[in-house]
Formats: sequence, structure tokens, C-alpha cells
Amino acid sequence: MAVVTGGGTGIGRATARALAADGMRVLVVGRTPDTLAGTAAGHGDVRTLVADLTDDGVPERITAAALEAFGRLDVLVHNAAAVLPEPVGAVTREHARTQVETNLLAPVMLTRAALPALAAARGTVVAVGTAAVQGRRAFAGLSLYGATKTALDFLVRTWAVELAPLGVRAVGVAPGETDTCIGERMGWSPADIARHQAEAAARTPSGRVGRPEDVAWWITRLTRPEAVYASGTVVAVDGGASVA
Repeated sequence: MAVVTGGGTGIGRATARALAADGMRVLVVGRTPDTLAGTAAGHGDVRTLVADLTDDGVPERITAAALEAFGRLDVLVHNAAAVLPEPVGAVTREHARTQVETNLLAPVMLTRAALPALAAARGTVVAVGTAAVQGRRAFAGLSLYGATKTALDFLVRTWAVELAPLGVRAVGVAPGETDTCIGERMGWSPADIARHQAEAAARTPSGRVGRPEDVAWWITRLTRPEAVYASGTVVAVDGGASVA
């Protein structure tokens, strides 16, 4: 059974539904009741939990809720993220703390809390990063966000080694430009979003931006029992943009 953080919209919503369609019972976690309810609507195997991942005690509460609902925990998907664009000269401590705590510390603490249950199920941890930090690429204006996602990739590699004796795998998925509501959360207008996506599609070999379902497909495959030999890898799902 699975937990998906940031499950109210976008990749998190698509992943929760894809896992449910694959036979999993899923607990989606997020801060907004309405969007979580939208994820669960029409999907009887999807349950919701309203929580802020950065609050004290929340990792333990999420783990307890999953075990109470399902009796086990097979898959933990770290999808929740905060994106606050700022050049380094304008970075505020508040925004820096929000991104580090949400994107990096929350996955660490939730994995720690869930580890006994994951070990009992010989489960899988999935970290959703970004293809924008693959290789030697820069991420101008989003240095803190990019740094946290780079660190998440490193955690995947390290956890694959640390957790192997417990029978727990760690894998990552690095989406490229994907049609989610992230632009809206950053305050972009519909015109800004359309222009940005058109520019991204033009520099992507596949000729389009991704859909949340593109990423969810890979997450479901990487968490299936047949994928047991895959651990420590981060799969770029970006239409080839990171290697173009």
C-alpha cells in the first residue's frame, strides 16, 4: 500500500490514481482539503490526510494513518515540493527555510518514520526530483529549489545502499517540463504559462511538455515487484531535454 505526498494536484494526483489503478490502496497527503478530495473523487482506494509535512510530529502521524488504514506500507512517494523563484541576491531566509524544509528535510524525516513499516513490507521509496538539475545544468533564479532537488537525488543513491540490508529500495524520477499547476503557484498568468510551455516544448527533442500521467507511469512501474533489481537510480522523464 502507498503514501503519496503532495497528492492534491499534478504529478501527485496522477500518481495516486495510477497506483490505485495498479491495485494499490493509497493515502494522499497535502495541505488543501479540496484538492485532496478531488484526487480521491471516484477512486475508492484513495484516502486523504490533510497535513503540513514541515510540522513536528507529522511524519509519525502519516505513518500511523497509513498503517491504521492499510496495515502495511509498501510504497512511499515523496512528491510534495515548494518552488519559490528568487535570484541569490534576493533570497529571503523565510523562503529558503520553506524550500529546504519541504523539499529535503520532510522526505528525510518521513522516510525515517516510515522505515520500520517499509522494511516489514520490503518496500520502495520514490523521490520526485527534476530533470533540470541533471548533469552540469544550471537553474538560474531557482538555485535553492534546484539545490534541494540535487540533494534528493543524492539521498536516493545513498539510501539505496543504506537500506538494502533491510530489503528497502530507493529510486528517483526526474520530470522535465510538465503541465502542472506549478506556474500558477508561482504567480504566473495564463499567458506566461503558455509562453513558457511553448518555449520548453521547442527545446525538447520530443516536441512537447510532459503530462503528469507520463511521470506517474514510471513511478508505478518502478514500484512494482518486477522492478526489484532497480535501486539507486534516478530516471529522467523529460522527452530527452536533459541530454539535448
